[in-house]
Amino acid sequence: MRRLMSSREWPATRVGTGILSSQPEENPHWWNANMVFIPYCSSDVWSGASSKSEKNEYAFMGALIIQEVIKELVGRGLSTAKVLLLAGSSAGGTGVLLNVDRVAAQLEEMGHHGIQVRGLADSGWFLDNKQYRRTDCIDTITCAPTEAIRRGIRYWNGIVPERCKLQFKEGEEWNCFFGYKIYPTLRCPVFVVQWLFDEAQLTVDNVHLTGQPVQEGQWLYIQNLGRELRNTLKDVTASFAPACLSHEIITRNHWTDIQVKGTSLPRALHCWDRSLHESNRNGKVALKGCPIQLIDSCPWPHCNPSCPTIRDQFTGQEMNVIQFLMHMGFDVQKMAQQQGLEPSKLLGMLSSGQPGPGSRKAMSSSSDNLPQV
Repeated sequence: MRRLMSSREWPATRVGTGILSSQPEENPHWWNANMVFIPYCSSDVWSGASSKSEKNEYAFMGALIIQEVIKELVGRGLSTAKVLLLAGSSAGGTGVLLNVDRVAAQLEEMGHHGIQVRGLADSGWFLDNKQYRRTDCIDTITCAPTEAIRRGIRYWNGIVPERCKLQFKEGEEWNCFFGYKIYPTLRCPVFVVQWLFDEAQLTVDNVHLTGQPVQEGQWLYIQNLGRELRNTLKDVTASFAPACLSHEIITRNHWTDIQVKGTSLPRALHCWDRSLHESNRNGKVALKGCPIQLIDSCPWPHCNPSCPTIRDQFTGQEMNVIQFLMHMGFDVQKMAQQQGLEPSKLLGMLSSGQPGPGSRKAMSSSSDNLPQV
């Protein structure tokens, strides 16, 4: 069991960042919580139950790893806990959705009925959408999202929650890996954190935003992706979705800087925690002045002024939002004309993150009017 734990990769003396930090300035609400870090070494979105055999060269045992970690932690003080927050980023975020109810059921079966199990899924709410440009499924990067999971679940002997599994035909359990499909079936409260323009989603959709100016079709696709993702979150009780181009946030040291509608992520999580503590176990009622459903409405990547800094993939130099849009090949004159604004006024709004009038309209790009960066 010890080899599955994090002693080598995450020694006790190491200082975590973001939600793992023990510094109140960086982690204002949970800096003194008991934390356990489980390294992602199973490559199965924490769903696998396949051991190594003569037929299978590799073992995929993510679901079983979580089960065994919970068993060991019960003997190390978890049995006296009031709350267990299962958190993860990227594949770990999807893993939270797949495992949070199972962990709650496991603790119940072990006789620990007083532990409230909750989930925090960061950057794991993917869409099973159509790729911008279809490619052959050679690896995890080129595979369409649905095809990657379809193939993976067979290799991993992937386990999905029974309540979700029952919603689909036999052989279509892969649907449960997509947040908007599994979320309605979950019993445990879950807080969803998701960038509206997630870099990992764009990668599997074959949209690349650095190196070459984007074409108008790409830009329309990107805007539509933001709208689609926003729509899938409308019935999620507790969410934080900034209109930024990024991936993962809860373990970043700048996680306190990102805001949606004037509220930071740590503040929103604290509000959610308080609302659950005060008997709103389903999280449907937020406390006054304490929002827990925060979704950006501005329509393009990095239109939120608190978004993390973008760096040029090739030079490593930081870019502000104007430089980023120009880097992607935008004609500021044309954008301003579409919005009914002077170019200087539009640039000022972009700098401050204010959406202009009619900003929900599709913005078009022109690779003819700006040099390639």
